[in-house]
Amino acid sequence: MHTFRLWRSDTSSADMSLTLGGNIFVSGSNRGIGLELVKQLAEKTPEDTCIYAGCRTPDGSNAQALRDLAAQHAGKICIVKLEMSDEESIACAVRTVSEKVGAAGLNLLINNAAIAKPAIPGKLCDTSRQDMMEVYETNVAGPFHLTKMFIPLLQKAAASSNQGDEMSCRRSAVINVSTLGASLGMMPESFHIAQLFAYRSSKAAMNMLSCCFAMELKSQKILVMALHPGWVQTDMGGDQAPTSTHDSVQGMLNVMSSLGSKDTASFLDWNGDTLPW
Repeated sequence: MHTFRLWRSDTSSADMSLTLGGNIFVSGSNRGIGLELVKQLAEKTPEDTCIYAGCRTPDGSNAQALRDLAAQHAGKICIVKLEMSDEESIACAVRTVSEKVGAAGLNLLINNAAIAKPAIPGKLCDTSRQDMMEVYETNVAGPFHLTKMFIPLLQKAAASSNQGDEMSCRRSAVINVSTLGASLGMMPESFHIAQLFAYRSSKAAMNMLSCCFAMELKSQKILVMALHPGWVQTDMGGDQAPTSTHDSVQGMLNVMSSLGSKDTASFLDWNGDTLPW
């Protein structure tokens, strides 16, 4: 059994060899963890890997860093317009990816896009019903619909694999970026740091979605799990967070590279330690 701590600030001293590749989709990729995921995937995966970077406003000023990264890795990164709270936007993004990947399918879907309203600490007195609904729309309904729409492409990738019965993120997988803050078992230890009623609740719901999808897709050799990135220095995590986006993503990618059939329906952190639901 893995151990766990409230906030992890350590990481492996050496970067493991990544076993990721093929066609990869990352949502919420214009900043923070999503942008770093695209960056490190572009740097560390084989040249024939294609990374589809979902972004709400590809032409906006907040996507400049992503556009620069795509230009730096021309042919390896494809920016795809994606608004997680809009069904038609999700459908268009899936059609775009489907046309490009064809029979090869989609090997890895990373549901990273998420919002938190109101901002940290997200106290009860500051949280409205509208905040709750908007957060659920983006953090729960969005990933649910995106994953559901991508299942045919995930199935294609899983079926064409030569890995036998073994699941992996190189074969076909869905990684839902979750949070330790969604853990019912550890909630009392972290509640004083940030209450975040809407965000915590939405991510707990996403954890259940991870388990449901894992059960639904297990027979098709599609791995599904929830992954906590740590307390990270992002717009959401704040400057006081102990972990850089680089270290968090390096750890997350190492974990993804090590996942197998035994890990479907699991809840792990960026060091590979098991977290309580």
